[in-house]
Amino acid sequence: MSNRVVIGSQWGDEGKAKVVDFLTLDADVIVRFQGGANAGHTVEVEDRKFVFHLIPSGIMHQDKMCVIGNGVVLDPEVFEKEVNELKGLGFIKDDKKLMVSGLAHVILPYHKKLDALKESKGKKKIGTTGRGIGPAYEDKISRMGVRVIDLLDKKIFSEKVKQNLEVKNFIIKRFYKDEGFQVRTLIKEYGEYRKILKRYTTDTTSFLHKCIEQKKAILFEGAQGTYLDIDHGTYPYVTSSNTVSGNMFSGSGAPPTSVDYILGICKAYTTRVGEGPFPTELFGEEGESMRRLGDEYGATTGRPRRCGWFDAVIVKRAVKTNGIKGLCMMKLDVLDTFNRIRICTGYRSGKKTVSQPPMSIVDYYRYEPVYEEMDGWKTSTRGITRYDDLPLAAKHYLQRLGELVDARIDVISTGPERESTIILNNPFVKQ
Repeated sequence: MSNRVVIGSQWGDEGKAKVVDFLTLDADVIVRFQGGANAGHTVEVEDRKFVFHLIPSGIMHQDKMCVIGNGVVLDPEVFEKEVNELKGLGFIKDDKKLMVSGLAHVILPYHKKLDALKESKGKKKIGTTGRGIGPAYEDKISRMGVRVIDLLDKKIFSEKVKQNLEVKNFIIKRFYKDEGFQVRTLIKEYGEYRKILKRYTTDTTSFLHKCIEQKKAILFEGAQGTYLDIDHGTYPYVTSSNTVSGNMFSGSGAPPTSVDYILGICKAYTTRVGEGPFPTELFGEEGESMRRLGDEYGATTGRPRRCGWFDAVIVKRAVKTNGIKGLCMMKLDVLDTFNRIRICTGYRSGKKTVSQPPMSIVDYYRYEPVYEEMDGWKTSTRGITRYDDLPLAAKHYLQRLGELVDARIDVISTGPERESTIILNNPFVKQ
């Protein structure tokens, strides 16, 4: 068995798509198991940039199977757009290489509107993407959701939309004082997606069970990051799903016994999009330099990412929570120009120092980071593919990060290109 999980270890945007694309070479099946079109996964191949929101980034490989699992909330409009773009580029030559779970829930127009209205009129902004992710998951939990398999049945879909709009229009019109939706219009509009979804929808859980029996290599791809998890993240400044590795099982239908390695992805520094606590955030020239050098702008929204030093406190907790066996350290090259580099090793408030992330969101703002400083390497690491070729100071930095978070660094990224990667331990080779 050689099944792997790729998980973000910070606040998302760690560079999972590049890693998934690289590791796909050794996988047979790539599975997306949670989130929705709020995730933007960027891959650069041969000086071309590709951004995926729903479809697993492994789709760029012709001989691989890609699965959108039941834990994903699917926007049919985004899905159709991505499929058509990928077909136009020649990445989908066979429809059978892409599968959508019939149990995945569908994002509808009222989800997007409610998301936007709540964000715009709320006193405390969460910083959502406005893609309807939260309202769709709310409907799923309250048993009002519309699944892909429901959308494929015209009668069932119509009945569900009619029932749901009685509630949604009441909220939109009465509470938010905005314009609601026409039942017939919505049913007709989304009925147009029935044709394309019918081509890809299947029982993906059964498919994965067969793959496991046949000992095929499966790569499970998570979206966002550990600290955006609805339970383990910096609540309420989180996404609406479980982003940790444990959700891989419920979000795909694969059993816990099917995975033997979890790879955590993190940057050599820290970034965050949207609101919420960020202990190591930099506000001056250093932060601007990180943003500029790292091209830190959201793939989904284009919003500038907040930047700061590496936070070993949160990454160590992520290692433990996810059962991470190895880490992939992304964007090492962004730190090439810094004279001194800081690592957060704890949080301090007065005389009290802690080495664990606080449970209360309020405590994040009470603490200040405790830093350890190291020398920068002041030379380019861009495109380096051999560990021995890294500057000595860069090696010391990586070694120290591994010690602080109690995890082995298996992969190092030195640029956005697929080739700019150092493999210390191949995740698909049993250690």
